[in-house]
Amino acid sequence: MKISIGNDHAGPDYKVAIVKHLEGKGITVTNHGTDTLDSVDYPDFVHPVAQDVDTKRADFGILICGSANGVAMTANKYQNVRAGICWMKEITELTRQHNDANIICIPARYTAIPQAIKMVDTFLETEFEGGRHQNRVDKIAISC
Repeated sequence: MKISIGNDHAGPDYKVAIVKHLEGKGITVTNHGTDTLDSVDYPDFVHPVAQDVDTKRADFGILICGSANGVAMTANKYQNVRAGICWMKEITELTRQHNDANIICIPARYTAIPQAIKMVDTFLETEFEGGRHQNRVDKIAISC
């Protein structure tokens, strides 16, 4: 499995912990995030992750910022991306089961690092249910 991860200045500690956790499980992680607390523009770190997922260079993406709204809005501009904001396990399960999300967006200011790691595990372990949800997911992307 290949994961692409990005973050702004609200999430370097989250990213480091998540990458260490995933690499400990033998998962390949590409880091597109900042490593400092210095203020940065989140789209600069979102676009490489979204491109990796959009072009299938990565199986899934992880984005981290203060509220997760900005990273989700940016990532969802890509045709083959379905980025969902997750702040608890149940939301994480549903964004995979019902929406076939391929990028999890984590709000660092509203979650703790252990919680974020559990959500990432849940995200990666939860399967899309398909069925009645497939028709809805098929209507998300705009046909060009």
